[in-house]
Amino acid sequence: MSDPTAAPWLSDTERAAWTALSAVLTALPPAIDAQLKRDVGINYFEYTILSSLSEAPGRAVRMGSLAHLAAGSPSRLSHAVSRLEKHGWVARRVSVDGAENRCVEAVLTDAGWDAVMAAAPDHVREARRLVFDVLTPEQVAQLAAIGRKLLTAAAPHLVSCLGDKPADAC
Repeated sequence: MSDPTAAPWLSDTERAAWTALSAVLTALPPAIDAQLKRDVGINYFEYTILSSLSEAPGRAVRMGSLAHLAAGSPSRLSHAVSRLEKHGWVARRVSVDGAENRCVEAVLTDAGWDAVMAAAPDHVREARRLVFDVLTPEQVAQLAAIGRKLLTAAAPHLVSCLGDKPADAC
């Protein structure tokens, strides 16, 4: 066990930043979930699945890639896709890529497209209310840069998902 007196303690500025970030990471997800639950009956993870599929070519993504896009485990994704299938918003299909490469894809149905298109305006309004309306344009640019750096440190495999066409990148 290491000596706690030798720990590189956070400076006052670092501690304030860490505390603020921790509070945001704790408060923001339930606020976004509450809006989506109230307006659409789904959580943010499920919305991310629908949104990712809506942006993908053919509205289909391999389940493994979709787990990365939605930042969830394969098991969590499978359960969420099952819930979305019950709504008729997502379907699974087996895709054959070459002679031996078979995979399962999640496909956004027409009803799923309608659901995500109906949910998007209120979700964007909530994102604006919680994040963008309280920041200057310069702070928004800084937030994007800081977010990318933090993601690179915490989950480098997800950085490629931040591109213009995230479904193709992951």
